[in-house]
Amino acid sequence: MVKEIKTEAKVSVGIEALWKALAKDVAFVTEKVIPNLVKNAEVIEGDGGIGTVFLFNFGSDVPKMSYQKEKIVELDEAVHKIGLQVIEGGHLNFGFSSYKTTFQLTRIQEEETMVSVEVTYESQVEDSSMPSKTAKSVLAFIRSLECYLLNGAI
Repeated sequence: MVKEIKTEAKVSVGIEALWKALAKDVAFVTEKVIPNLVKNAEVIEGDGGIGTVFLFNFGSDVPKMSYQKEKIVELDEAVHKIGLQVIEGGHLNFGFSSYKTTFQLTRIQEEETMVSVEVTYESQVEDSSMPSKTAKSVLAFIRSLECYLLNGAI
């Protein structure tokens, strides 16, 4: 059975700058924004569209996981929505048969964007706190990304 966790955050960055960082430059930006969690990230297949595969090698602050491959399985630039499915390593090594994180950006004002996050998963593990930890980590990443963008990084 598919389960989900949802959360959201309002950031003081315009939707286009945030979309570019999150959907177009994610491999480059991630290791700059959260180097303690992701020591490096790279595109290993694709051109940034549906089917693109990323390899995230985790840093010392991510216990028990060394890497994770994620594939873009949903991408709608018109509504600023991207979904990344774990396809190898990471969460799949902890009893999850599927694990997907979807980001939806919504413009509030010129320099203000709502980021809605949905983590959907299937698990053989009855009680797992990992999806809620993922949601919290994603919000921390969004906050770090906001600071990075506000400091003129891109």
